[in-house]
Amino acid sequence: MADYHDDLRLAHVLADAADAATMDRFKALDLKVETKPDMTPVSEADRAAEELIRGLLQRERPHDAILGEEYGVEGTGPRRWVVDPIDGTKNYVRGVPVWATLIALMEDDGDGGHRPVVGVVSAPALGRRWWAAKGRGAYTGRDLESATRIRVSGVAKLADASFAYSSLTGWEELGRLEGFLDLSRACWRTRAYGDFWPYMMVAEGAVDLCAEPELSLWDMAANAIVVQEAGGTFTGLDGREGPYSGNAAASNGLLHGELLGYLGPRG
Repeated sequence: MADYHDDLRLAHVLADAADAATMDRFKALDLKVETKPDMTPVSEADRAAEELIRGLLQRERPHDAILGEEYGVEGTGPRRWVVDPIDGTKNYVRGVPVWATLIALMEDDGDGGHRPVVGVVSAPALGRRWWAAKGRGAYTGRDLESATRIRVSGVAKLADASFAYSSLTGWEELGRLEGFLDLSRACWRTRAYGDFWPYMMVAEGAVDLCAEPELSLWDMAANAIVVQEAGGTFTGLDGREGPYSGNAAASNGLLHGELLGYLGPRG
């Protein structure tokens, strides 16, 4: 089994640097925010954090490629770092503390694609961090030395399950609002936590299933390996394993078939 300890330690260093940069501008009255061509917001803190992470990676892992939300792909090779400098920018710019830096390392899977092998999700405004490396389990804590292993829940019935999501509009645009509402009615509890947080709560066993209708690779790569290493299942709505389908469904594994039954493609 490959040992990703050095890569995981580096990912924590990257997260530490990003946390310092993002927290320095969180709730700043003079924070500069622009609208990107896809009509989503981007702040100066998004760009600064990604630039910082890229600079550190270019020094520490010069042969690895980098894919980031704000600056695209740089470099080639069998290893690629995937970065979302601030997942939850709309929360960030409004002073809501639910946002995180997502950092993943993906390796060539031998079939022309890449798979996540290291992931760190750092939410400094919440005082929380989660991480995982392939075959090594998933953890939460302040750092590598003060960590608690996490595990998905054992809830096996939708009637007992807690379901998390981001919003209703995306499901309506995808033409799956009816299935979403039916799933919500079938579950014990629903909450719209949004962004990275539901995946981390699935990994911790606090939530049993979650899904989002439209995502990019940088939104999912780190979340995927944390959920998987915690014993859960992470797929697209099409059932394809991993963060490759442009959307996501995550669960404790026991409820995944039912989750996809409600939200997956019809016919």
